Amino acid sequence: MSLMTRALSRALLLGACAWPVLAFADEADTPNTVDRVVVTGGRSALTVPDTAQATADIQRTAGGVALIPDTAFKSGPAAAIKDILAYVPGIITQPRYGPDARVSIRGSGLSRAYGNRGIQALVDGVPINTSDGLLDLSEVDPSAYRYVEVFKGANALRYGGNSLGGAINFVTPTGRDATGFDGRLDGGSFGFVRGQASTGGADGAWDWVVNASAQSEDGYRDHSKGTFKRLNANLGYRLSSNVETRFYVNAYAWRARIPGEVSKAAALTNPKAANSDWVVQDQQRNIDSVRLTNKTTVRLGTTTVEIGAYYLDRHVDHPIFQYLDFTVDDYGGFLRATDDRQLGALRNHFVAGLNLNNGKLDTEQFVNNPGAVKGALVASMVDKSKNVTAYAENALYVRPDLSLIAGVQYLHATRDRRDRFLSNGDQSGERNYDLWSPKVGVLWDPGPDWQVFANISRSAEVPSYDTISFATAASTAALKAQTATTFEAGTRGRRGELTWDASIYRAEIKNELQCLTTGPFSACSTINAGRTVHQGMEAGLATPLAKSAFTEGDEIELNLAYTLNDFKFDDDPRYGDNELPGVPKHLLRAEALYRHPSGLYAGPNVEWSPQSYYADNANTLTIDRYALLGFRVGFEAEAGWSAYLEGRNLTDKRYISTVAIAGAATPTSELFNPGMGRSVYGGLRYRW
Repeated sequence: MSLMTRALSRALLLGACAWPVLAFADEADTPNTVDRVVVTGGRSALTVPDTAQATADIQRTAGGVALIPDTAFKSGPAAAIKDILAYVPGIITQPRYGPDARVSIRGSGLSRAYGNRGIQALVDGVPINTSDGLLDLSEVDPSAYRYVEVFKGANALRYGGNSLGGAINFVTPTGRDATGFDGRLDGGSFGFVRGQASTGGADGAWDWVVNASAQSEDGYRDHSKGTFKRLNANLGYRLSSNVETRFYVNAYAWRARIPGEVSKAAALTNPKAANSDWVVQDQQRNIDSVRLTNKTTVRLGTTTVEIGAYYLDRHVDHPIFQYLDFTVDDYGGFLRATDDRQLGALRNHFVAGLNLNNGKLDTEQFVNNPGAVKGALVASMVDKSKNVTAYAENALYVRPDLSLIAGVQYLHATRDRRDRFLSNGDQSGERNYDLWSPKVGVLWDPGPDWQVFANISRSAEVPSYDTISFATAASTAALKAQTATTFEAGTRGRRGELTWDASIYRAEIKNELQCLTTGPFSACSTINAGRTVHQGMEAGLATPLAKSAFTEGDEIELNLAYTLNDFKFDDDPRYGDNELPGVPKHLLRAEALYRHPSGLYAGPNVEWSPQSYYADNANTLTIDRYALLGFRVGFEAEAGWSAYLEGRNLTDKRYISTVAIAGAATPTSELFNPGMGRSVYGGLRYRW
């Protein structure tokens, strides 16, 4: 049975009875990532809020959040996750090669040399993490989304608590807010070519959207060539004015060579070179994935109920230090009820829900002979994960401008391994986790267009299968779940033409999961780091620097995102109060863009890491500071033709983009991925 056929048959069984939430609102794109003023209502699909309504909804959160409209990331190549998240303070996106990148929110998953952990990623509210929590963001197609929601830390309560960083939800358009046709062609340095086309519409009770894209690149580094094919589609049917159901198909195929980490000196003196051992083994990542989803919304007076189900079928052919061949069968569902009503003279907003995310990981592991040839079988196992999350949150408006918020989440997680390769002993085992994550907060609107918030929350994170060992009784009990208590305060809003978003936070973490690189031909070794502290500041700012500078109606606008990462051990027996490695302590991204009323725009941008940071827990090897200069120019229209030309790292700065952290590193440790050199991209887009 084919991959698509298996996925379709399973999803129909799961989704036939699914029922999901939300109200109606006018479409009103927010001009940038920090412009989140409450908007007015109108009409949209019942199952999916449009950009304006989603902006209003996310502002009910008493904590750090962001909503990124597609206007903020589709005017460039829109080829990788960094193109979406670059101007969200608090998020660090570090490219490894091609579209692959480490994404960290408030220090989540700092030590991951591959994949991501500590963030719950979703497409249209459905998890794209595997059921054990590991995340590969290669599935993300920036051309496919209407907007992207970011919930930092425990502010992501509604999407599951198995993360420190929070959640990112990528939301596709529906036929009720899509253009009839949207097509583009992009090209650029290092053999980059990308094509995309979408169409959508509505006819009575039906609406539909289909978006397809294909991408190919030779890669900046040797042995990093990759190709992508992605499809995102949904079909909606409105049974009545208060009931709507929607079916989704998400499919992608990725074929990529992996250049591998090298020493710091090699990364800076010969950044295009791949690790020679990785080339000999022809290390690769090849993925085929299909996800099918149904969700339905029912509105009953002041209460809205949302229910959904999904199934994922993924095959990964992955020759690395050994040859991994595995399939993922994940399935789950969610039920959410939202009620907004008056309790006497007071407004009350209540939400409660249940998430189920289960799955099976069927893995065979072989010797990887030169040229990516399977050798002898060295491991075979079936890993099953079960995750049940129940949550509730209530916001009571004790005054029209002041709400008191209390919430709690319960997570039950099971990790069950059945070893099928017994010549080295039976390494089967099972772990169960039961974790509570409460939250209290306050949200105050001092004026109609700005807010102040504060909260105290708890989060928890269960180890993923690539970190768990059941080899001995001691290893079965060794690795603990990571927990954190976070204190946060901040403000967001608009005063005149100035918009801002600022937060400060402190997360006190127990048993932080660290994946330490131990050698060139082994997976990282995961430990619990003991007590650590993640604290910092996030600040976003957008303001016009000049209006009508050269002609009537033109503008020079400044967009700025600053992140302070102050992460450290807390009286650790081995590392004392050393800094946690892996990310810059300070990171600033800024752009000054001139906009003409005709749609022309042009301006420079900069990414600046002004201080060196460490590659290892022992704080013995540093990563140098850097500054990257870019410039873009283009023409943007709501319909018809648009075009752009964008240059990145125009000074051809040599720098380290990502580090696979170690306990203690030496100058020869192969931990580093060099950043991309000077590159230029251009593209044409047509919409009607």
